[in-house]
Amino acid sequence: MTALIEVENLTLKFRTDEGLITAVDNVSFSLNKGEVMGLVGESGSGKSVTAKALMHLNAKNAVYTPESKITLHTDTGSVDVLSLKTPKDLNIVRGGAVSMIFQEPMASFAPAITIGKQMVEQLQLHGDYSKQQAKNISVEMLDRVGISDAAKRFDQYAFELSGGMRQRAMIAMALSTQPQLLIADEPTTALDVTIQAQVIDLMKDLVDEFHMGIVFITHDLGVVAQTADKVNVMYLGRLIEEGPVREVIRNPKHPYTQGLLAALPKLDDIDAPLTPVPGDIPSPLERPSGCVFHTRCAQVVGDVCKRAIPVNHAIDDSHSVACHIYDEVPA
Repeated sequence: MTALIEVENLTLKFRTDEGLITAVDNVSFSLNKGEVMGLVGESGSGKSVTAKALMHLNAKNAVYTPESKITLHTDTGSVDVLSLKTPKDLNIVRGGAVSMIFQEPMASFAPAITIGKQMVEQLQLHGDYSKQQAKNISVEMLDRVGISDAAKRFDQYAFELSGGMRQRAMIAMALSTQPQLLIADEPTTALDVTIQAQVIDLMKDLVDEFHMGIVFITHDLGVVAQTADKVNVMYLGRLIEEGPVREVIRNPKHPYTQGLLAALPKLDDIDAPLTPVPGDIPSPLERPSGCVFHTRCAQVVGDVCKRAIPVNHAIDDSHSVACHIYDEVPA
């Protein structure tokens, strides 16, 4: 099966007053059409920066290394994302073939412009539509994501809608251009559990209907278990474990993945104390040498974890982990 998007050796640094700060370090993965990939990790792991790179959307002080490559395979051909420069060229990954649902809808909708006007504007930007055609498509999409009285909501402002409805409106806007790849950056974090479940069900339905690929960014492995086909676990800019979601959750191999799962509440033992991952994620300004997780790891292997970056070990054909525990002969 041809991949929808391929990320190879992605290393991204930010130019700051303190020098070059590494945010993403040698990340590679691929995603097929109709597939949902969970990108999991704590705040500061590099999830959103990686996702924004897929749309070439990071700030101007971002520096990509020469080895970094992102290839989007569209119905009309392959696109080298990092080579796109002009706003016209970038349209294909910014609302065209790729759309993004941001974590906070109020930061995405202009407060002084109606939701409908913003939806019409983006449709006309990415397609050859009249205002009436764009309005019809927008109202239809608002209705399809479960917003009642869609024609009325079309003329309302974002602040007039509840949190759940705003999130649905943002999903409708992202989907109205019929993207092949949807990036969802923690779309359920600010919602209560009932609305969260509805949004998760909605995204599953959309994958079935539109056969798009989804990158689902979250810090919650519980949400990933309900949503994704496969999961990539990130820590301080590096991918440390990846595989089918059921396999990774049932048989986690990296100590960090094990720690994230141990921190989840257990429905069969609600009185059991939660076990957080010890310590805090280091600042990118103080990036540890060797394995970036060794400062918080309870399974350190001698000095090798402090001095050598772990390589990927294949657990099976689809499950891999970057950890010195699985080195055949520790250095």
